[in-house]
Amino acid sequence: MHGWGAHAGLMLPAVPWLHEAGLALLVLDARGHGLSSAVDFQSLPRFAQDVEAGLAWLRQQPEVDASRLALIGHSVGAGAVLLSATRQPDVRAVISLSAFAHPAEVMQRWLAQMRIPTRWLGSWILSHVQEMIGARFDDIAPLRSAGAVSCPILFVHGKDDKTVPFTDALRLAEASGLGETACLEVPGGHDLTEGLGPDHVQRMVVFLRSSLSLTPK
Repeated sequence: MHGWGAHAGLMLPAVPWLHEAGLALLVLDARGHGLSSAVDFQSLPRFAQDVEAGLAWLRQQPEVDASRLALIGHSVGAGAVLLSATRQPDVRAVISLSAFAHPAEVMQRWLAQMRIPTRWLGSWILSHVQEMIGARFDDIAPLRSAGAVSCPILFVHGKDDKTVPFTDALRLAEASGLGETACLEVPGGHDLTEGLGPDHVQRMVVFLRSSLSLTPK
């Protein structure tokens, strides 16, 4: 699942090496993104619902082994796959790309960039957004989801990410109980396309194949 304001096409660079690893793929456009229909608003919970709709479709495909399902998401999409994994116990692995720790912190950074005072107006905006999406930030935060996911997680993050600091990946790994060994630091920023090298790709392939109990290729 892609991130906010993106589309499925931006996830396509990962397709060749995942196919080469012997994995079938479903790459989605979240509602209101790419070729999907427009919506009145989008949110992390809705991204997660779209992920879960994709999982439901995959389980019905005869050529797909429904006992070996994994999720990969970027940014908001990473938060969505973590949230979905808390509700889909058959998911065997999650790769989180550039996930933020808590949506309130993302909003607060945006408010600071816009020079909107957080004491009064900022607090009202945060409250209004939570009311609009029908969920408390604390309940959908990746920081909470990471601790509730039962399957293995790999947190991949750019060391120079200016949108979401690398320390968020460390916090998520700690919350998951997996520790720093679950973090894969890559060069570059929030968009990992150029930062992912062969060694990083191999680490993710090994992680997926091991989590899905696939024999080495």
